[in-house]
Amino acid sequence: MCDQCTRREFLGTGVAAGLLLSSVPWTYAVAGESPAPQPPGKSRICVLFSGTAGPADRGWGADAGQMAAMKARLAKAEADLGNIELVIGQAENPEQTAELLKKAGPKTPVLALNLQCFALTRVVQPILDGGHPLAVFSLPASGHDWMYPHRWQRRGHRVTLLPSSDYNEIERALRLLRVIPMLQQTRILLFPPARGTKPAQSPEEIKKRLGAEVVAVEEKVFDAMINAADEASVRAEAERWTKEAKAIVEPTPEDITKAARISVALQRLMAREQAQGLAIGTCMGWLPKGFPCLGFARLRDNGIPAACEGDMDSLLTMLVFQYAIERAGFQGNATFDTSRNVVWTAHCTAPLKMEGIRSKEAPYLLRGHSEVGGSGCVPEVQYRVGQTITRTKLVNLDTLLASTGKIIEVPAKSVRACRTQIVTEVRDAATMAANWSSVLDTEDAMTLLHRVVFYGDHMDTARHLGRLMGLKIVEEG
Repeated sequence: MCDQCTRREFLGTGVAAGLLLSSVPWTYAVAGESPAPQPPGKSRICVLFSGTAGPADRGWGADAGQMAAMKARLAKAEADLGNIELVIGQAENPEQTAELLKKAGPKTPVLALNLQCFALTRVVQPILDGGHPLAVFSLPASGHDWMYPHRWQRRGHRVTLLPSSDYNEIERALRLLRVIPMLQQTRILLFPPARGTKPAQSPEEIKKRLGAEVVAVEEKVFDAMINAADEASVRAEAERWTKEAKAIVEPTPEDITKAARISVALQRLMAREQAQGLAIGTCMGWLPKGFPCLGFARLRDNGIPAACEGDMDSLLTMLVFQYAIERAGFQGNATFDTSRNVVWTAHCTAPLKMEGIRSKEAPYLLRGHSEVGGSGCVPEVQYRVGQTITRTKLVNLDTLLASTGKIIEVPAKSVRACRTQIVTEVRDAATMAANWSSVLDTEDAMTLLHRVVFYGDHMDTARHLGRLMGLKIVEEG
């Protein structure tokens, strides 16, 4: 990250940083053999049709055909997503709403589909009083109730609105609503130290605010898993990385094999511990046994967020967006060139599949790590020029930093900084640089520096998540 300081000095991994963990009552994983991995349970979402469908040719309201179309789209979304359970009902009064909420369960997220003018305003109070996150889907001319969700949100309720004629927005609403119960089922593995903002370093605060469980992993226990890695699996992993690379620049066969062994062991660890997220705070010290960067890329490609340098803010960002949009994130360092109105993002860990687990892999080179004399093995991924991206990070467990840009340059082979690099044109690089991380009360360079990049413009999704999760949205730049 810098040429005039050591990695230890830059990251602050000495005594001062160690004090951050001194009072944390960590729960440790891998104390013994875990049961066979089981998929997380389905996320329950309550679906409320407010009012009654009316005639097709008059009045302010949805008709029977529109209601049938909404029901069909709900059924398709439930089947296609596979990890949600819908509890569907209809209400004409608050008592019927309360009965449906009792069936769905406390705090269950709610999707309301308005059928009749002012029906939602008549039946909504039990949802608001019960603290249920609420998304409202409102067809054009289905009533005047679309005016009220944002008013409720401004009064402190977790409410968002999707006013649209596009029935696909129903599935989008369900994807947004499932984030909260999915986080509550999430298990995160951490190789201490945790880094990032103070609340994100605390397993208690993460559990309290997001519902996710954080457990620590002892390196000496994981070392045994590395040594026990199946040799055939290690060879297959090394051969796959080698065969599919555009070129192998610095790494030796031994470097690739060591990195592949770590990749196999990390995949085994996540399955064994039934975990959905991983952060490693000591990754820069892993070179003797093999860098985890290939393993991180493979996990992210398989829908399991993994953050380097123990960055819990970046990990939680990747988890939230993985659940909402099912895309991997590229966690990286930023640097600016205001003369070109661009931001660079660079890191030595990067996913290949930026558009979901079934998407095409981006091309890559196999490189040595740029900050340890070119040794080891990491991917240099060549992302798509012309691609719109969203750059974001959840900080302090209550604020989402977000901005958009477009990739205008990717090096054929990087010559400085971290290996995977994108140069993105932004709205106002000078303003972004001036305001960078201004909401953070810390001098820790890594916490200030990192952002997570996703393919696509997801600013609207960020705003919806902010309303549903009670987050402040700060648009950078």
